[in-house]
Amino acid sequence: MVRYRRMTIDDVQAVHKIELASFPTPWTLDSFYYEMTENQYAHYLVAEDETGEIIGFCGIWLVIDAAQITNVAVVKSVRGQGIGETLMREAMRVAKEANMDVMSLEVRVTNTVAQNLYRKLGFLDGGLRKGYYTDNQEDALVMWVNL
Repeated sequence: MVRYRRMTIDDVQAVHKIELASFPTPWTLDSFYYEMTENQYAHYLVAEDETGEIIGFCGIWLVIDAAQITNVAVVKSVRGQGIGETLMREAMRVAKEANMDVMSLEVRVTNTVAQNLYRKLGFLDGGLRKGYYTDNQEDALVMWVNL
């Protein structure tokens, strides 16, 4: 059984480990500590398995009336089990509770698996950010959903 909860500073090491395994240009450990201790707009969620191991996370910035997904990742061995979808649904719930009107994110144009998930959740294509990803200059598709 997977449990979803708000991330704490004690989770930073485990979340960073997932980040390192998931992205070609991962955030630094210090970035996650900053998000937990200094960024007043940051709200992070984690998914943990029955043993208490963190197996996924989702970051959101809640600014004025708009929520921005910063990053979402799930441990490779448990992908495809609905954990990412539930993390996104939880993020949308948190944003709604915080009276956000819209949620947006950027996704690699080649990441069709993620795009399909976001579309399933009601996200629409909003445009391209050319050369957004610094590792290979890949474009990002901006997606958004009204909450």
